[in-house]
Amino acid sequence: MKQLLSLLLIFYGVNLATQANANMDPNEIVAALDDDLVAIDTGFSGSKILLFGSISGKGDVIITVRGPSNREVVRKKGRMMGIWANKEQVAFSNTPAFFKIASTGDVDTIVNEETKARLELGAQHLKPYLAPSHINVDDEKKEAFWQALIRSKQRDGLYDAAASNVVLLGKRLFRADIEFPANVPVGTYLVYIYLVQDQEVVHSQITPIIVSKIGMEARIYDFAQRHSLAYGVIAVLIALIAGWLASVFFRK
Repeated sequence: MKQLLSLLLIFYGVNLATQANANMDPNEIVAALDDDLVAIDTGFSGSKILLFGSISGKGDVIITVRGPSNREVVRKKGRMMGIWANKEQVAFSNTPAFFKIASTGDVDTIVNEETKARLELGAQHLKPYLAPSHINVDDEKKEAFWQALIRSKQRDGLYDAAASNVVLLGKRLFRADIEFPANVPVGTYLVYIYLVQDQEVVHSQITPIIVSKIGMEARIYDFAQRHSLAYGVIAVLIALIAGWLASVFFRK
């Protein structure tokens, strides 16, 4: 059903592109999503959203998807009194919880280094911002902990290790699949679509995606956020009751 909807959207996009190209500027990009909501319920195992669009002239397309900005703490374990424990930590602020990139070609050849750094085109170009409590961390330590954070995000499937493909359909249409893993955080995501010509970004578009919990999952999450103390007490009570019931059962 999803594939059928994707095909219908692409054909619809062809018609839109045909009508729009006559009125589009020579260097313009137009894109849309087949859905702007990722709904997380108890059976959620990941999701995929189709992005499709049209360009008015020749060029390459680069797409980045950034998740909500969070405070991230990176910890380093070490031996303390003969046991392994968290020995050092560095906190970063304004760090995207999710980052994906896709392009019609090799990003390293499509744009120059200055543009990659300015637009943060790739996980390796994301800028680390130390949290106020860790502002005095030296550059060497900051870089080591930042790279550890990126590797951790990549292992969890939240950051891309390399750009995925944007598929060109003819000379003007393109499509890309945006995949969200099962552990995707809730929040507002921004999709940046860039049209690149001669290593310069000549046009861009931004569109949002909402990742939200629904049903019982949403009610539990909302209760935990609004009443964290009560949620913690209830969780402990449930664990105690479950342990007691287990001991009674196995005693018999």
